[in-house]
Amino acid sequence: MKTKAENKIYTRNSLKSILENKKIVFTNGCFDILHVGHAKYLAESKKLGDILVVAVNDDSSVKRLKGETRPINKVDDRMLLLAHLECVDYVVSFCEDTAINTIKMFSPHIYVKGGDVLLDNIPEKNVVEECGGSIIILSLSEGYSSTNTIKKISGDN
Repeated sequence: MKTKAENKIYTRNSLKSILENKKIVFTNGCFDILHVGHAKYLAESKKLGDILVVAVNDDSSVKRLKGETRPINKVDDRMLLLAHLECVDYVVSFCEDTAINTIKMFSPHIYVKGGDVLLDNIPEKNVVEECGGSIIILSLSEGYSSTNTIKKISGDN
């Protein structure tokens, strides 16, 4: 029997029909080592609509984006940890380096990113707008990042 958290984890295709007629808030990322900054960001994101969907880069895309030593945690573990958060309604993974294909599938009303990015540097910007969605950049929780946590653990900080 699946746990409540496991019931939040879907494939992209199986989630598509569930999301119809809901105000979808969507975000994505590696979420390699979950930290306070992630928790605050996701809780703020949830307040923007009915459903919060979190798309997680799979292991191969994290490795391409972050380097050979990443990810620290496997995609299934990262997804399950996110699914345990009350503010997260659904979790999916994707294998591409950007969430463009996933956004095309779900057409979210609101696409949320953290304050560490500039609007013009978001690769998903055009497809969000083409799908009729808007982009909200939330403020960053200073001092929190998976990369910094890894450096601290390894003594590189």
